[in-house]
Amino acid sequence: MSRKVYADNAATTAVAPQVLEAMLPFYKEVYGNPSSLYSLGQEAKKPLEEAREAVARCLGAQPREIYFTSCGTESDNWAIKGAAHAMKKKGKTHIITSAFEHHAVLHTCQALEKEGFTVTYLPVHENGIVRPQELEAAITEETGLVTIMYANNEIGTLQPIPEIGAICKKHGVLFHTDAVQAVGNVPIDVKEQNIDMLSLSGHKLHAPKGVGALYIRSGVSIQNYMDGGAQERGKRGGTENVASIVGLAAAMERACATMEERRVKLTAMRDKLIDGLLKIPRCRLNGDWERRLPGNVSFCFQGVEGESLLLMLDLKGISASSGSACTSGSLDPSHVLLALGLPHEVAHGSLRLSFGDYNSMEDIDYILEVLPPIIERLRSMSPLWDAIQQGKVNYDPYM
Repeated sequence: MSRKVYADNAATTAVAPQVLEAMLPFYKEVYGNPSSLYSLGQEAKKPLEEAREAVARCLGAQPREIYFTSCGTESDNWAIKGAAHAMKKKGKTHIITSAFEHHAVLHTCQALEKEGFTVTYLPVHENGIVRPQELEAAITEETGLVTIMYANNEIGTLQPIPEIGAICKKHGVLFHTDAVQAVGNVPIDVKEQNIDMLSLSGHKLHAPKGVGALYIRSGVSIQNYMDGGAQERGKRGGTENVASIVGLAAAMERACATMEERRVKLTAMRDKLIDGLLKIPRCRLNGDWERRLPGNVSFCFQGVEGESLLLMLDLKGISASSGSACTSGSLDPSHVLLALGLPHEVAHGSLRLSFGDYNSMEDIDYILEVLPPIIERLRSMSPLWDAIQQGKVNYDPYM
C-alpha cells in the first residue's frame, strides 16, 4: 500500500478537529434562528456576534466591518459589483485588476465590461507580481476600484499589498483584495495596509466549505449583492449559517495563533521540495522564488502533460493539482501561467503542490522519491520530449 499524501491544500483543507468540536453544538443544541427574539434564537445570536469579533481581530478590523457570506466567490462578487454599481453614480466607471486573478474576480470584471465599465488588466511579469508603479500609472480620473489578489491561488506569489493600498488611498480609489489564500498564512492588518474590502473563505484554513466573509471598511458604501431580510445589518439577506460561521472563527483564531510556527514548518518543507525538484532537467519554478506563500510550490515540466502527471501521482497516493480546482474541468492551459509569459505547451505541464497543517517532511521525502521517476516515464513516451532533447523545440530559455 502506497503512502497517502494530500498536497492540494490550496484547493481545500480538512476541517480541523477543534473546529468541528466548536461547530457541533449548533447542529444539535443551539440550533435556533439568530434573528428570532425568543431565548433559543438569542442563544444562537450571541456566538454569531462573538464569531464576528474573532474574525475582525484576526484582520485588525472592527466587528461591524465583517459580513458573513457563503464563500470567497460570493465575497468577491459582492465587493466588486457592489462597489462598481455604487461608484458609477459618481461617474467612476474604470476598474483596475491583474491578468492572473482568480476567475471569481476576472469573470466578475468581464461581466461588468458588458455593462459599460472599462477594465485594465495589469501584467504580472515573469515573477508573478504586480508592479506598483504600473498600477499607479493606470489610474485615471474615472478609476473607482482596484482589485488585486493578496496571494495567487495557483503559484502562491504575494503581491505588494501595502504599497498598492497606499497608492489607492493617495488617489482616493477603493482597494479590494481577494485574500482567500492569504488569510491565516500571512499577517494581515486591513487598517495598516489601507485595504478597503477583503474577501476570505473558510475551507482554505481548515474550516468547512460554504462559509466566507467580506470585510468592508466603515465609511465605504457599496450596493447589496443579495437582498432579503435584515441579516448582516441589512446588507446580506439570508439566515446565517451559525455552525459554519462559528467554525470559520475558530479556524481563523487557530491559524492566527499558530501562524509563525506554521510558517517556519511549511517554508522548510517548501524549500526542500523546490531544491529537490530543480534537479529534474528542463523544469521551472513558477512565480517569485521568495515572495510566495509558505506552503505553495508550482512547477512546469517540459515534455509532460499535466493531466497524465496527476493521474500517475494519484496512483502513488499523492493528491495534487495542475492549477485552480475551479478550472479542473477545462482543457485550456492555466491563465495564470500564460500571464507569466509561458507558452501553451509548457503551461500544460504544470504541477501545483500545496501543503497545510497535516503535512510533514516525510511527505516531501515521499514526493521527491516518487515524482522524478514519473516525469522520466512520461517523457519516455512523449514525442515532444524527443524533439526538445534534439534541440528542435525550445520553448523557454530559462528551463
